[in-house]
Amino acid sequence: MLQDPTIRNPLAISFGAIAGALCRYYLTLWFVQRFGTVFPYGTFFINVTGCFAMGLFVTLISERVFILPPEVQLMITTGFLGAYTTFSTYGLESLIVLRDRPLVAAMLYWAGSAILGIVSVQLGAIVARLGG
Repeated sequence: MLQDPTIRNPLAISFGAIAGALCRYYLTLWFVQRFGTVFPYGTFFINVTGCFAMGLFVTLISERVFILPPEVQLMITTGFLGAYTTFSTYGLESLIVLRDRPLVAAMLYWAGSAILGIVSVQLGAIVARLGG
């Protein structure tokens, strides 16, 4: 039964998602405790580091630096990183910052997350290639 990919893959994704969601939750709490709620620092940090990790991991896998079973790849990318990165929260918080803070803060958060996310994916890929 556990050899069947139609069972193994969803289980792998689920286990990764639990870990990713918990990491996101506890990191967000940590940032709120340290820096307050004036700016969504936790979501910002999670989006940037999640994008970096995605670029790093996918590059290592696609360029055959690491050979991992498909369910492990799904557990890390779709499961862990999919639950860890918080672009749905990013969208919501963008609206809240836009509503409650000066326009410049909303624009910095919105553009900073998007631009640094893309740059971080590229940096992850570069770091992955440097190791191999």
